[in-house]
Amino acid sequence: MSALSVPVLHGVPVVPGVQYAPVIRPGRPPVVELADTEIAEPDRAAEAGRFRAAATAVADRLRARAAHATGAAAEVLAATATLAQDRAWIGAAEKRITAGAPAARAVTEAVDQFIDMFTKLGGLMAERVTDLRDIRDRVVAELAGLPEPGVPLPDTPSILCAPDLAPADTAGLDPDLIVGLATTLGGPTSHTAIIARQLGIPCVVAVSGLDAIGSGRMVLLDGTAGTVTADPDPSEAAAALDAARRSAEAARHWHGPGATGDGHAVAILANVADGAAARAARETPAEGIGLFRTELCFLNRDTEPTVEEQAAIYAQVLEAFSGGPKVVIRTLDAGSDKPLRFAGHPLDEANPALGVRGIRIAADNPGLLERQLDAVAAAAEKTNTEPWVMAPMIATADEAKRFAAQVRSRGLTPGVMIEIPAAALLAGAILDHVDFLSIGTNDLAQYTMAADRMSAELATLTDPWQPAVLALVEIAARAGAAVGKPVGVCGEAAADPLLACVLVGLGVTSLSAAAAAIPAVGARLSTVTLQQCRDAAQAVLATAGPGEARAAALGVLG
Repeated sequence: MSALSVPVLHGVPVVPGVQYAPVIRPGRPPVVELADTEIAEPDRAAEAGRFRAAATAVADRLRARAAHATGAAAEVLAATATLAQDRAWIGAAEKRITAGAPAARAVTEAVDQFIDMFTKLGGLMAERVTDLRDIRDRVVAELAGLPEPGVPLPDTPSILCAPDLAPADTAGLDPDLIVGLATTLGGPTSHTAIIARQLGIPCVVAVSGLDAIGSGRMVLLDGTAGTVTADPDPSEAAAALDAARRSAEAARHWHGPGATGDGHAVAILANVADGAAARAARETPAEGIGLFRTELCFLNRDTEPTVEEQAAIYAQVLEAFSGGPKVVIRTLDAGSDKPLRFAGHPLDEANPALGVRGIRIAADNPGLLERQLDAVAAAAEKTNTEPWVMAPMIATADEAKRFAAQVRSRGLTPGVMIEIPAAALLAGAILDHVDFLSIGTNDLAQYTMAADRMSAELATLTDPWQPAVLALVEIAARAGAAVGKPVGVCGEAAADPLLACVLVGLGVTSLSAAAAAIPAVGARLSTVTLQQCRDAAQAVLATAGPGEARAAALGVLG
C-alpha cells in the first residue's frame, strides 16, 4: 500500500503526548510444526512432565518479572503468571497428552478450546484471550527450545504498532526506546492502556487501518487527539513535537499542590499497587494515595496471605506517605479477570464482569474481608497513620452500610467505589453510611454503556468522555457536595489533563492517577479557573458523543 493510502488514522486516545518516530512491530509467534504423530504410551508420562516443566518455566519467568515491576505492571504480570498455571487449561492439555498428543499440539488445542469459550462468553472473560494466546506462544516456544516471543528491542526510539499487546510484553517496555504505542484492538481501560499510563508512553488504541503501516515507516502519534499520521510532512511533525515539548516542560515545573488558576483546591493523588510504587509516587507532587490496589499480595497464591503478611505489605505504602497525606486503601477487587486460586473462582464463570467480583467475593469466603480489615488496622497502628478504606463493586446502600460498620469498628474511615450505575444514582443514600466516594471510571463506563472495555469495536462506547458516564459522575459529585463529603475519581479518566478539568467542573474534589500522569494533570488544572471548568463540564454534558465532548471542552478551556 502506498504511503499516501493511510495518511491519518483515528483511534481512541489513551495517554496524552506526541511522538514522531519509526514504526516497529512485535515478532511473530513461534512457528512450530504440530505433527499428527502420536506419542507412544510408555513415553506419555515423560511428555506430560516436559509440558509441566515448560508451563512452570514460563510462569516462573513471569513471576520474576512481576517481582521487578511495580504498580499495575506487577499486578498484571502476577495475574498472567497465575493463568499460566491455571488448572483448567493445564488439565485439558495433560488429558490430550495422556491420549497420545505431543505436548506442543496439546497446548495449542487446549488453549484454543478456552479461547473459543472465553470469546463466546464475552465481557471481561474475552479480555483474557490475549493473555491465553501469549501464554500458549511462550509455552510452545519453551517446548521447542526457541526464544520467548515478545517485543524486539529497537536500536533507536520507536513507536510500537501491533494488533494487540500481551500484558507481559507491555509491562516490560522501556519508555526510553518505545516512545509511543498504537494498537488495532483494545480499549481505553485495557491492560495495555493502564500500563502505558503508568509508564507515561503516549498511546492510542482501537486504530482502524493500523495494520497497513509497516515497520520502518515514520509516523506521528498524537495521544491527545487519538491520531496516527503516516509519513507526515517533517516540518509539521517538528511543529507538533515542539508544542508537545512546551506542554511537557510546563508539567515538569509544576510542583503542586493541586488547584485551579484561581485557587480552588483539588487534591491530586497517586494510584499504586505496592510499597515500591508508593515510594516512587512520593517523589512526585502527589499529595497522597487515592487508590492503593491491594490485589497484588493475593494474586498468584494457592492460599490466602495471613493477616501479618498483609499488614507488612500495607505498612510499606502507609510509611511512604506517613505524616498526614491521605492514603485510600481499596479492599480486595479480585474475580473476573483477576481470579483467586483459594477463593474457588470457576474459570468458566458465566458473564464474570457481572458475577462474583469485588465486595461480592466476601459472601462465599467468610472472614476474607474481616481479615483484610484487621491487617489494614494493624498496619495503621504500626505506622501511626489513619488510612481511609473503600470497598469495590458496591451496588446498594445496604452493602455500603454493612461495609461501613465493619470499617468503623476498627477505627478506620469508610468509603465506597462508585463503579455501578445504581451506586451513582443512589449516591445520596450511600453517603448516609460512608464518609467519602471514589468513582472508578473504567468500570463505570463499561457498565453504563453495556460495552466490553476490551472490545476494539466498542472502544468509543467505553471512552470516559461519554456524556452518559460524565452525567453519572456529576450525580455522585453533587450528592457529595450536598452533605459536605469528598467525591474523588480514581479511574483512568483522572490521568487525562483535559478531562481532569471537566471532572473538577462536575464537582469532583480529588483526582487520582498513575504517578507519571500527575505533573501534566496538575499543570493543566493550574491554567484554568473553576468557572471555566464548570462551563466546560456543562458544555460536555450537552454533547452527543466523546469526540464532540472533547471538542466542546477544548472550545472552553483552549
